[in-house]
Amino acid sequence: MPNIQPFSAWRYNLAKVGALSNVIAPPYDVIDPKLQDELYEKHPDNVIRLILNRMNDSDTEENNRYTRSARTLKEWKENGVLQQDPKPAIYVYHQIYEVDGKTYNRRGFMCRCEAVPFGEGMVFPHEQTLSGPKMDRLMLTTACKMNFSQIFGLYPDKENSVQNILEEAIRGITPLEATDHLGVLHRMWIVSDPEVLNQVVREMGPKPVFIADGHHRYETACNYKKHIRETGELTKDHPANYVLMVCVAMDDPGLIVQPTHRLFRKVPFISRQDLIEKVGDCFKTTAIGEGAHVAHKAWEMVKMLDQQDTMALYTGKDGCWTLLQLTEKGREKMAEIAADHHPEWQQLGVAILHRLLIDTLLGLEGHEKPKYVHEVGEVVEGIKNPNEEFPLAALVMPATVDLIQELSMLRERMPAKSTYFYPKLITGFVFNSLEN
Repeated sequence: MPNIQPFSAWRYNLAKVGALSNVIAPPYDVIDPKLQDELYEKHPDNVIRLILNRMNDSDTEENNRYTRSARTLKEWKENGVLQQDPKPAIYVYHQIYEVDGKTYNRRGFMCRCEAVPFGEGMVFPHEQTLSGPKMDRLMLTTACKMNFSQIFGLYPDKENSVQNILEEAIRGITPLEATDHLGVLHRMWIVSDPEVLNQVVREMGPKPVFIADGHHRYETACNYKKHIRETGELTKDHPANYVLMVCVAMDDPGLIVQPTHRLFRKVPFISRQDLIEKVGDCFKTTAIGEGAHVAHKAWEMVKMLDQQDTMALYTGKDGCWTLLQLTEKGREKMAEIAADHHPEWQQLGVAILHRLLIDTLLGLEGHEKPKYVHEVGEVVEGIKNPNEEFPLAALVMPATVDLIQELSMLRERMPAKSTYFYPKLITGFVFNSLEN
């Protein structure tokens, strides 16, 4: 069972920094250099100086982005920019956002969750991780001894019973608010009533947690815990046993999964006719139209069919969009080439796209990592961009929440960028200390 706990968060002192909107930031891994500069300029105490400090040509082992983050954190604590809450709490967290003209409210709560290596407890991954980001985050964690950004965890709760306990506790209380650079409104309430906290911890006890986002940071937390154990300092109550997490019910009405489309660079140019010949009887093909702008029509067709094994491909040689629907022959081929994976994994849209279509039928295994985008408009812009060349583009359905749960329980890891949970969790509301 996942062991969650309330904790005494370090938070921004509003008397020192003013509006929270000026000091928050998205997770480090979606911040490009342009946004990094904007956040630096927005406020001298913006959290960017902790989570993604600038690199300098003169960096040394003693003076680098990680040591500068640690010094900044120390200064902010000493100067009262950050203050620690006096009592352990669970922090209710709402995100109000808009997609396709509809407004959603995704509800969850922030707590500490015991960091247990995948495969040894009730916390399950769903995507592969890379060594580089884990080393980067481990160096930051070691230097600062603090969790700045939350892991995004999903848990099954058909009745939303856990969240409802907290919603009742915050009824009539004014939240703290911040608006991010994308216009998403973030709200937070502090719940410190011991009776409510005990009830939430008890209700969460038997529920599994599935990592939706933050796999690298979760594995980093496990690695940091191992590091503290090896120093001989890890006690039963040591904060390094835990990691900061946002828990959201899988059945929360505000939870949606967005797609991640692909733009392929440095692959051969092919035409629609080439595509038809290469896929053979593995896919049924339907012509959609010609031109980058037809991506919008293509995506509407894919969404309407709403099947993991249906996607749309752009062929740069003739500028055509083609709808592809997996056939029974295609399923047999997928089962053959992906026999090392469970049948449920073989039905995953991004797995079919990469393992069967791109790697096998088109013979492009080992291709350069594609450019990942989430909006169809970004696909159109990418195809039309005169400074970049994308011979192929693919529109693919995202994995469903049910698929994430099923594959996670089977200990299967999805291909990279199988899911995109919008909006991203904000960094800057609460920090979790890893020091006694």
